[in-house]
Amino acid sequence: MISRILAAQLPAHVGHRVRIAGWVHRQRHLKSVTFVVVRDRSGLAQVVFSEPPEGIGEETVVEVSGLVAARPQAPGGVELVQPELTLLSEPAAAPPFDLYRPAVSATLPTILDNAPVALRHPRLRAQFEITAASVTGFRAALDGLDFTEIHTPKIVGSATESGANVFGIDYFGQSAYLAQSPQFFKQALVGVFERVYEVGPVFRAEPHDTARHLAQYTSLDAELGYITDHREVMAVLRQAIAGMLASVAERAGQAVALLEAEIPEVPDEIPAIHFVDAQELLAKHTAEDPRGEPDLAPAHERWLSEWAMRTYGSEFLYVTGYPMVKRPFYTHPDPARPASSNSFDLLFRGLELVTGGQRLHRYSDYVSALAARGEDVQTYQDYLAVFAHGMPPHGGFAIGLERWTARLLGVSNIRQTTLFPRDLHRLNP
Repeated sequence: MISRILAAQLPAHVGHRVRIAGWVHRQRHLKSVTFVVVRDRSGLAQVVFSEPPEGIGEETVVEVSGLVAARPQAPGGVELVQPELTLLSEPAAAPPFDLYRPAVSATLPTILDNAPVALRHPRLRAQFEITAASVTGFRAALDGLDFTEIHTPKIVGSATESGANVFGIDYFGQSAYLAQSPQFFKQALVGVFERVYEVGPVFRAEPHDTARHLAQYTSLDAELGYITDHREVMAVLRQAIAGMLASVAERAGQAVALLEAEIPEVPDEIPAIHFVDAQELLAKHTAEDPRGEPDLAPAHERWLSEWAMRTYGSEFLYVTGYPMVKRPFYTHPDPARPASSNSFDLLFRGLELVTGGQRLHRYSDYVSALAARGEDVQTYQDYLAVFAHGMPPHGGFAIGLERWTARLLGVSNIRQTTLFPRDLHRLNP
């Protein structure tokens, strides 16, 4: 049996008989010859038949053995001649739209309704090759900084972020929730490993039917101990982002080229602006006066991103010092400005991409913070107990993976960069 090779490997086998396998991507019937294009994970291979093969509609899974011949007009500059074809499955039903066309002709609902097949389109698949490369780069960057990867429960006994929407579940007769983030666990594990990260799903009962919200998404979380303040967390995040982009360039270059994506440069030091100063800028240069508001509106994030590009030539911008009233109870205040927090958002191409900051690390501070917000300390007792046993100053961040890919590719709707989206209306497929 000849070992299977991939379509992309064919140019190295000119003059040799080989075996490929994949999906029938397209057929073209001419007067004296039929071209069948076979698609595998590496790309396309053209096979030449003197007689049209029977029972192989598009997306039928086939195996083909043949002689590799040079042909400049064919994909990769080669084609298979003298072929022998074997069906590896029954003839496939027609796909929901033409997968062989260079552009995606289907609407987003059609793509999402038929995702298991629709995602085979090279352009749709390419997005997730970039996503996968991003995760590889995230892991590699943090591994290189001596972080330990962790895996924490997604069923929890209390809400991670007080006031946020949660999915309640029945856990063998007890009330439980789907985790909004691994925040509590990753903080506790700073007390074990000092530096930890996790890649995993998080759940938000979002009632918003917008292009930027999902009920389930993938979060890239990191937490590190023995910090001075949030600026050390920002420096680690900068290295993680740079590692993600380097991995995309190395591992998904073909996908980047296919999608004509513009990969940004990460400055050696990402520019930063304090929240109060950002509001002053917005009040001075835009039609609105946002001073006194506890957060930035989407339009303000876009303006600040444009300002950072004009001023620093950077597509990334840190906004630091968000008001404490807008941050979770575990956020550390700025010692010099107690109404402001030692936290940040990272804006990328007009949208908040990452939220992070320094956390409280003293038990007494947690008790005070919860009391100030009217929260019951007993609800968080398991979480708080670790701080009574000595925790170092620490902080961390979380990147929404689907949002990252959407911004990187200039996609307007986050569902386009989510394999099987879960939102206000979608539970299938």
